[in-house]
Amino acid sequence: MPLRADRTHSRTFHSGFVGLVVADDLTGFKFLAVCVFDVMAGDPRWLPHPVRVMGIFIQEYERQMLGRLSSPLAKRAAGVGLAAGLPLGCFLFTRWILGWAEHVHEMFGVLMWVVLGYTTLAGRDLWDHAWRVYRALGKGSLLAARAEVGRLVGRDTAALTEEDIVRATLESVSENSSDGIVAPLVYLALGGPAFAMAYKAINTLDSMVGYRTDRYREFGWASARADDMANWLPARLTAVAMSLAAAIRLGTGLASWRICCRDARKHPSPNSGWPEAAMAGALGVQLGGRNQYDGVAEQRPTLGDPVTPLSVSHIPVALHLMVMACGFLVIILLGWMMW
Repeated sequence: MPLRADRTHSRTFHSGFVGLVVADDLTGFKFLAVCVFDVMAGDPRWLPHPVRVMGIFIQEYERQMLGRLSSPLAKRAAGVGLAAGLPLGCFLFTRWILGWAEHVHEMFGVLMWVVLGYTTLAGRDLWDHAWRVYRALGKGSLLAARAEVGRLVGRDTAALTEEDIVRATLESVSENSSDGIVAPLVYLALGGPAFAMAYKAINTLDSMVGYRTDRYREFGWASARADDMANWLPARLTAVAMSLAAAIRLGTGLASWRICCRDARKHPSPNSGWPEAAMAGALGVQLGGRNQYDGVAEQRPTLGDPVTPLSVSHIPVALHLMVMACGFLVIILLGWMMW
């Protein structure tokens, strides 16, 4: 919870290498500005992004470690070091940047808070990617739609049907509503950009090495477990907000929550099933089922009931539910921060 003392100006206390920022009367403004920046700017490819730097570091660490280590225990130890070291390093480096910026000038510190916080969100980017899939399908171009959905999901997309593409898009929108929007917002509210950046490091680690394959089973074990813990609360908050949005937008709030409570735990992930099941119940569709990864088929449990067949028209409705759900949580977090 943000510390509050003198609400007339910002003060920074340093203990060793870690500084704790006392929240000021601009905290709510900065949080709201982060959201506005993401909605307006998204993720310009020309802008250097912290997640890309994290990805380069992870790839190099993986290359160095897995090229030298052979025993499962050594791989797990190297993975634990990565899972602990990268988020901690991101936290401390972000705190240092914020402290330096505030030392230069108070308003420069505010600007850096907003810019660094903005880079942890992926709401506009998620909307744009899903909308490009929708437009490609609307034009009847399966080839283009497969290419676009391939930017959203990790499964093989070359042979996906229109229904498969819609399902993949809905699953990505619902899961990434939690990972890419709600979770960063929660950690931003709890501890500012430093906490949110540490979360992004955890999430990036999971997306790159948190797999149960022969290569990553030991090396990525700690990263996967850290991501499970970091997303536990955001995933469930997203599901609740999604059901509320469904109640207002579609009148299916009770169905959304019922399916969520019934099916969320079927998902292989302890967290992803919550927003996905909430979305399935809200739209009256069935998600999950057979996917293919690197040529290997994987049968996942189904979420929801096939009340209506999956169709292209479900994509914009899912995006509207995402915006409404995240909007509710922004209002709640903003009110909590300013209270």
